[in-house]
Amino acid sequence: MKPPPLFVVTSLCLFALANGVRSEDRLVLLGASYGKNVLAICESSGDVVWRLDTAGPEKGHAGHHDVHMLPTGQILYHDSWTLTKEITLGKKTVWEYDSKTQNGNAGKGVDVHAFARLADGTTMIAESGVGRIVYVDAQGVLRREVPLGEGGRRKTRLVRLLDNGHLLACAEDPGVVTEYDGAGEIVWEYPVGTRVYGAIRLRNGNTLIASGSGHSVLEVTPAKEVVWEIRDTVPGTSIKLAWTTTLQELPNGNLVIGNCHAGEGQPQIFEITRDKKVVWKFDEWELVGNGLACWEILEGERAALVRKGLIGG
Repeated sequence: MKPPPLFVVTSLCLFALANGVRSEDRLVLLGASYGKNVLAICESSGDVVWRLDTAGPEKGHAGHHDVHMLPTGQILYHDSWTLTKEITLGKKTVWEYDSKTQNGNAGKGVDVHAFARLADGTTMIAESGVGRIVYVDAQGVLRREVPLGEGGRRKTRLVRLLDNGHLLACAEDPGVVTEYDGAGEIVWEYPVGTRVYGAIRLRNGNTLIASGSGHSVLEVTPAKEVVWEIRDTVPGTSIKLAWTTTLQELPNGNLVIGNCHAGEGQPQIFEITRDKKVVWKFDEWELVGNGLACWEILEGERAALVRKGLIGG
């Protein structure tokens, strides 16, 4: 489905250039909450090139804890704790799945903080509370489910698919990052001890962890040795780490870190080198306020795909 042309919506969206990346090669897809309730795509020229003001989550909750740009140029997101949606850049909903009612969840307490689209078209959804990860097809049919572990592991924050088919899940309480195999067996785990929010598996095989309430980001080897870390304040800068959230490893090896709830005057996202030099910052308080937990950096072909969709090319 080809999205219709859109008018470009402008806003203040301030970026510094990324190390080795031309300004026109970077876009940021983001989902903000805590009263802002907005999905947006920004570019480094200072403009918001696409935005959707969402209804927001249920009253009194945060929402917008995960967001993905799909290979089709469409967006997978949620603005309630149970309803996951796919929309075009033309803002048409083309798929949705309600974890509150589907596949045995009616009457149960459930909330969703993480999801992903697989190459075969199925969608992975982490259903906290009921303690499972489901894989559903385009019709919402349950194809597979993986149980989450006991002892607080049944309530996740971010969950990421690994290249080996396993799942890397973050549980705020007891504050652990857990790798599950396809049957739900725990094959690796790292106890962070804080309300951990996000983790990714790096190309070198280590695991990068955003500790959430721990005000830190740490890189851990398979043997659970910490080999890289920033804590409280980024060295040589005035950046104070607050609730660290989403993480991304760029092709150049740099790391991009989400810094939610840090307050006005602090960047909500920043890019840092391995020698801890900050080379790019996103600070857009008017757009996202203090509630930017989820985002995705788009560069190269992925950014070009979005721009093509926006102009209807």
